[in-house]
Amino acid sequence: MRRLNFRLSSSIVLFETLVSFFGLILAVLFAVHPQVSQWDFVWRKPLVGVAFATVCILGILAVLFPSTCSRSFVAGRKEKGDHSRISHATASTLLGHHPQCSGYSAHVFSVGRRVFCATCSGLFLGAFFALLGVGAFFFGNWQIRHNAASAVVVGVVGVSLGLLQSSLPTLQKGVVRLFTGAFFVVGTFLILLGIEELTHNVSLDLFIVALSVFWLVTRISLSQRDHERICSRCNPESCGFKRDL
Repeated sequence: MRRLNFRLSSSIVLFETLVSFFGLILAVLFAVHPQVSQWDFVWRKPLVGVAFATVCILGILAVLFPSTCSRSFVAGRKEKGDHSRISHATASTLLGHHPQCSGYSAHVFSVGRRVFCATCSGLFLGAFFALLGVGAFFFGNWQIRHNAASAVVVGVVGVSLGLLQSSLPTLQKGVVRLFTGAFFVVGTFLILLGIEELTHNVSLDLFIVALSVFWLVTRISLSQRDHERICSRCNPESCGFKRDL
């Protein structure tokens, strides 16, 4: 049954990934052939800005309170049921809500004596800069005019790198994970920025906001699958986070 659940989980992650990249293709098509809205209202930009800012703020709160991430490892240990195979010395240690394990060395970075999750820190920085952009564009006078299509292209690259981070060997470094995490969130903002500037279409704008949430969910799922692969290679006699896949 556990093997079946693992395969089902893999299928779900594959589905999420395919839908995410299809959404990126749609974003490019919207930029190449913009559907300019014939109906406009004065609250369009503030409405879209508030919607995207809410997503960013919720993301920041998730990074600042990552207890759910830590509990996922604890749940993995409890599901095993065989406590005799758990090394309590390692099972109780989390650094940057990752196990203190060489397999996760590229997932964290240190500042002094403190250890941080590279990806979460990148997402935090990206959300922070995206919020600044929301304030400048949706509630200020910032305009990108003829660079709107380029913003969408750069945003698609950023989101793509974030989704592919766990699959590309060249992205398996703490500093790189920090950068791709930030670029991922800023990329979603650039896509929204470009689409809004090109179309002035509130329906498309809110669709991109919804896609940004789906991209984030997919990014989390891919990260969890990466963690499962790392833990599956561990020796259960010496690692309390080993999952029986």
